Amino acid sequence: MERIICLLIGYVFGLFQTAYIYGELHGIDIRNYGSGNAGTTNTLRVLGRKAGVLVLFGDIAKCMLAVGVASLLFGRTHQDMIYLLKIYAAAGAILGHNFPFYLHFKGGKGIAATAGMILSFHPYFIPVAIVLFFGVFFTTHYVSLGSLFLYAGFFVEMIVLGQAGVFGMSQPHLIELYIVTGFLTVMAYWKHRENIRRLLGGTERKTYLSRKNREENAAGDSSGRREGGENG
Repeated sequence: MERIICLLIGYVFGLFQTAYIYGELHGIDIRNYGSGNAGTTNTLRVLGRKAGVLVLFGDIAKCMLAVGVASLLFGRTHQDMIYLLKIYAAAGAILGHNFPFYLHFKGGKGIAATAGMILSFHPYFIPVAIVLFFGVFFTTHYVSLGSLFLYAGFFVEMIVLGQAGVFGMSQPHLIELYIVTGFLTVMAYWKHRENIRRLLGGTERKTYLSRKNREENAAGDSSGRREGGENG
């Protein structure tokens, strides 16, 4: 029963679709622009850096709040499985973000919400997550690739820390924890399936945070297309 309650708590928080709400306040449905994804990266590309930052923090916050509420409700009475209940609340928030019923289940990909899960789950996950995501992103400028590395690292670290006794839970609860984490990882990869195809095909779009880099990249793309036309 506690698991269902935590899932529902998370799903309700996840329904606060930050990108969609921000877009509506500015007269657009973000899902009809750019990649069509109601998330941070598409908002950044379509509406600019300020919008991207607001959406990022909104999506992080809703997952952290969901985990926080679950911890307040069950932290004292279910100490032996609180980390399991935390991940159920986080999973609910990610599901609510990815599949909001009032938007016909067309939401985002859950990476910013996942960042909220990592920040609120256990401090040990934060340094590894920062190194994996930003290391890959600043090296390649592919948000999708950084996100995929983030999830793979999270899944592996969950098992390593769980078996090391960091969470203080019984083996059956740990196995359930790994299953939920595995489900979230598989869902993230499934949501990024088109990105994976483009990464493999060399056509994935890069993301640059500074205007100068974005303009230089756009100019380079235009030059490359002109040269390709001339050579072809």
